[in-house]
Amino acid sequence: MVVANTQNHGDHELADEERELEEAVKRAHIRREHWLQTGEWPMGRALAMMGRFGWTIVGPILLGVFIGRWLDRTFQSGVFWSAALVFLGATFGFWAVWKRMNSE
Repeated sequence: MVVANTQNHGDHELADEERELEEAVKRAHIRREHWLQTGEWPMGRALAMMGRFGWTIVGPILLGVFIGRWLDRTFQSGVFWSAALVFLGATFGFWAVWKRMNSE
């Protein structure tokens, strides 16, 4: 009885893996079809997107540095605010780039 349950469980896992593989193949096919229809981006557009992503990350970090340094000087708190706001700025910047990449 235990052997049958183990084997059924193994079949269930195999079916899940097959479904995941099938879905991955479908996604790859859809991406390839989209690429064949739209073609590659021009070099200028690709470079502009990389620059935009760079500033999307760097901008919030610099904002965190400037605001953090001002707060640290105002409250004489060492680097507490600078470190926290740089981390938050980097987190926000990477999140924004991630969202943008998934939307295109």
